[in-house]
Amino acid sequence: MPSRTPAIHHQHKRKRTKDVHPIIDKLVYLAAIISPAMTIPQVLKIWVEQNASGISVITWVTYLLVSVIWMIYGIAHKERSIIFSNLLWLIMNPAIIIGSLLYG
Repeated sequence: MPSRTPAIHHQHKRKRTKDVHPIIDKLVYLAAIISPAMTIPQVLKIWVEQNASGISVITWVTYLLVSVIWMIYGIAHKERSIIFSNLLWLIMNPAIIIGSLLYG
């Protein structure tokens, strides 16, 4: 007959030699900076050379809308890295869009 006493569960704690979360957090912030920074040459080409040939305004408006959605998500969930990254994108995307409309 089975015992009616509650089962005892053992909780096993993982032992980590290093906690990877701080490393991942730093990498996310690095990616949050690098990604928009890679758009700087495009912005410079448009604004300095006044040349926006080959730029799709529809694509960049879509990127802008997606950045707004991610920004709202980041704020709602208090995710600083998402907020930070999309804040940078909310600067870069309009720079491309406005430049494309002026010089395209």
